[in-house]
Amino acid sequence: MDIRSPHTIKSFGFFNRFMLLGLCALIIWMPIPLGSNRIWSLAILELCIVLLGVVHIGYCIKQNALLLRYHWQKYALIPIGLMLVYLCLQLLNWIPVINTVDGYQTAQQLLKTFCYGVFILLLSQYCQSSQAIRWLLIAIILSGCLQAFYGTLLNLLQLDVSPVFGYSDGDRARGSFVYQNHFANYLALCLSIAFGWLLSELKTSKKEFDLRAMIIDLLSTLFSRKLILRLAIVIMVIGLILSRSRMGNAGFFTALGVVSLLSMFIYRRPPTLFKPLVLSIFILDLLIVGSIFGVDKLKQRLDDTSFSSETRDEVVMDSLPIIQEHLFTGTGGGSFYTVFPQYQPQFYSGFYDHAHNEYIQFVVEYGIVMTAILGLWVLYAFWLACRTMYLRNNKLYKGVAFGCAMAIVHMLLHISVDFNLQSPSNTLLFLTILTLCWLVRYLPADTHKIAR
Repeated sequence: MDIRSPHTIKSFGFFNRFMLLGLCALIIWMPIPLGSNRIWSLAILELCIVLLGVVHIGYCIKQNALLLRYHWQKYALIPIGLMLVYLCLQLLNWIPVINTVDGYQTAQQLLKTFCYGVFILLLSQYCQSSQAIRWLLIAIILSGCLQAFYGTLLNLLQLDVSPVFGYSDGDRARGSFVYQNHFANYLALCLSIAFGWLLSELKTSKKEFDLRAMIIDLLSTLFSRKLILRLAIVIMVIGLILSRSRMGNAGFFTALGVVSLLSMFIYRRPPTLFKPLVLSIFILDLLIVGSIFGVDKLKQRLDDTSFSSETRDEVVMDSLPIIQEHLFTGTGGGSFYTVFPQYQPQFYSGFYDHAHNEYIQFVVEYGIVMTAILGLWVLYAFWLACRTMYLRNNKLYKGVAFGCAMAIVHMLLHISVDFNLQSPSNTLLFLTILTLCWLVRYLPADTHKIAR
């Protein structure tokens, strides 16, 4: 029973919307300044998160409210809390075997992880209604469309340097990112969420063929958000293809196929147009739209891929001795850049400040135990998404769960050959998706009535 006065409930609703809009604005902003992957742009992002966290704490103290409303929020934050404790132990060196070879980089990782934890806390606290989740989805898809449009425009104009930051894009779309694979990964995550939301808009009831009803459904679709979502998917697929990212593209379409096949066994009543929608992504977007915007160049890059021409596999192999020596404790958060040159037997054709394999880099820096904890956290979020698709009757939550499952599969594939979790904007978007897995699993279907 809610014993708060009408004035308190009204102020709570206003504050809730203010915080939600702040979080949505951050999601749209975070990829714009070079993926927040420069010291100055990361500092802006961290400052905004900390300020929102301070506002949240101040409001809770003033209103005598709880920092967290539900028990499941605490469980969702446990891995981040363990990560913070472990980074502190590496910095303080209280336990001889747990230390770092680069205190500055580990301190930076500690600050980033703290901000990531605050961001998850705020998301889980202020996205506690179906309407709030829709606003969050709009922010994610809008961010992806802006990046795709900007990257596509620069690629088609073939400018020598980008007009804002002066970076050369070459023949690959990068959006406002420095690295095209981070751009491709970001778009793939946004695409997954867009597809999941579009799936939730499809009808699940089967009807006999009725021409009049079919025409009415078609007209209603043309003037509904389904068409907008479908156009958003096309825009982002164009950007994804123009990135020429091999695993970015292969990972997305593989994730779509795998999760679609899996959902056929999970969904108790799949949407009637589910299969045609999936096929349209492959046929319309990949083949037709892709042929217009150069999918043949992407195919050529895939054909030209060989281990003899790639040095990423050598970086992985040369990192194994580091893992053998520091298997359980790691060398310190963010220390790969410092420790790897000491084990590098020869210079490669390029400079590697990351392992181009997040599994290897996490084990090098944090050890096998902490990496396993974080991995189980991600897999549990995937399990929550699957359980949501099976158990819940709310179409929006089931669709979002599908998109989250797609995003997780894509990320697990893509980070095997790249370092997408080293980009703050990609990491925050992925953490947003993991938080959505918890939200759509545990939120009551009618919580939006409370926050009005």
